[in-house]
Amino acid sequence: MKTLLNRSRALPLALAFALVLLAGCVVVEPSATTPTSTSPRPQSEYIDPAWTFPASPQGTPDTLPSIADVVRDVRPAVVSVMTEMVGYDLFNQAYTQEAAGSGIILDSSGYIITNNHVVEDAQEIQVELADGTTYPATIVGTDSLTDLAVIRAEATGLAYARLGESQDLEVGEWVVAIGNALGEGISASEGIVSRLDVSITVSGSTLRDLIQTTAAINPGNSGGPLVNMAGEVIGINSVKVASIGVEGMSYAIAIDGAREVIQSLVNQGYVTRPWLGVSLYNVDRFTAAINDLSVDTGALVVEVTRGGPAASAGIAKGDVIVEFNGTKVASSDDLLQGIIKSNVGDSVSITYVRGKDRLTTSAQLRESPPPWD
Repeated sequence: MKTLLNRSRALPLALAFALVLLAGCVVVEPSATTPTSTSPRPQSEYIDPAWTFPASPQGTPDTLPSIADVVRDVRPAVVSVMTEMVGYDLFNQAYTQEAAGSGIILDSSGYIITNNHVVEDAQEIQVELADGTTYPATIVGTDSLTDLAVIRAEATGLAYARLGESQDLEVGEWVVAIGNALGEGISASEGIVSRLDVSITVSGSTLRDLIQTTAAINPGNSGGPLVNMAGEVIGINSVKVASIGVEGMSYAIAIDGAREVIQSLVNQGYVTRPWLGVSLYNVDRFTAAINDLSVDTGALVVEVTRGGPAASAGIAKGDVIVEFNGTKVASSDDLLQGIIKSNVGDSVSITYVRGKDRLTTSAQLRESPPPWD
């Protein structure tokens, strides 16, 4: 408002100043004999007396795809996922906690992909189809590292989604997010692809190979599909940035990277990766201070699996791993990525700090064991 007032004052002053200038000038009309100081402009060689406006291009432009058609095609393959889990109040009394998410039907026999955080710790799972029919479901396998899970509904003959290829996506491409937003039933929101191959950190874990989109992904949308205008699933809705002043920053797991994880979860119930046999925690200045550590970056070992590669290499609880195969480790995620990029059976060099001593050892990575072992 202040700017508008200032501008409204300046206008009369400018006009008055212009009027003063004009009042101080005497306009004299040139006579026929008055010489001019400018030479005539030469005629342009591009003057064309025969020119006319060109005709409009023939044909009509391609019609934009209908979002309504896309939603209509994909909707039967999207389910609401309702879970019940045990929670505890301030007095440590157990109570039943309900939550809602979304899922994508993978085939007619009832395999459904969703997010790990949707079904994690669930005691009971139900899925609701587009027609309102509900079925009980059970967990087939989960993978916290990629936030993916597969559940199986006790149903057959289901409509299922068509999977696309996220590698074909381009920034600016239209996409639609479909899911059980806020637990109020299946809804759709449109947007564009904002960025590709994005990594973000959520609750201390880093999710990679994400698609950033302006399509709204709200609580309850998790596990639902992000689809292109061909109605193909190119992402699995996972997370959004919720902060004052931040809009249009939602993320989906790219389907190309998710395929291998889904296949492993259906085939064997877990994902096989190289395994060191440690539980980790990020080291920062606060962690270093309260644990009396001599370093303020690295991966703090909080648990060592008995008989695992780390235990065999002499690594113990309380050690801080600071290098892996010659590469600096500033956080637990750095170490995890180093392990994942290695192969089962590799002998790796590990430098760690114990007290004030800097030590180096080697460990042979093994295949990760099933989560139920």
